[in-house]
Amino acid sequence: MKLSTGYVRASGYAHKVRRVLFALARKMVEPKEIIRASGELNQRIFEEFQRLGVSKEDVVRITVEFEVKDGTIVWDYDTLKIEVYKKSEEEKLAKAMEEVEERERELEEKIKALEEVALNIKKLSDELIEKIEELKQEHTSLKLREES
Repeated sequence: MKLSTGYVRASGYAHKVRRVLFALARKMVEPKEIIRASGELNQRIFEEFQRLGVSKEDVVRITVEFEVKDGTIVWDYDTLKIEVYKKSEEEKLAKAMEEVEERERELEEKIKALEEVALNIKKLSDELIEKIEELKQEHTSLKLREES
């Protein structure tokens, strides 16, 4: 599998790595493993940032491949790629980053709205099942009264 952060400010890479990894691996490994693996990767990325002279205002895009072995996330560091766009070059990227950040906000709002709809559907489903059970009980008690 491949983790890709998309464009993100260097100051926010760790949070983005953790979020993306949760989205990719939450059904394959325990949450504790995702936290451990993202911490390990984030440490490696931080070391690379220092080597590359990345400042927190710079924009980066990070990709790396991984696999899951026996419930453990194993990074293929040979595939780690960090694209860096310096703040000094950021005029062109500033507009793109604004768009990306706005789209992320819109996506989060839409996801939140869908989660609310899903919760309402579940609530209605539970109420429907409850009403069906009540009808079954009423029907059964009517049958018993008829038979007596």
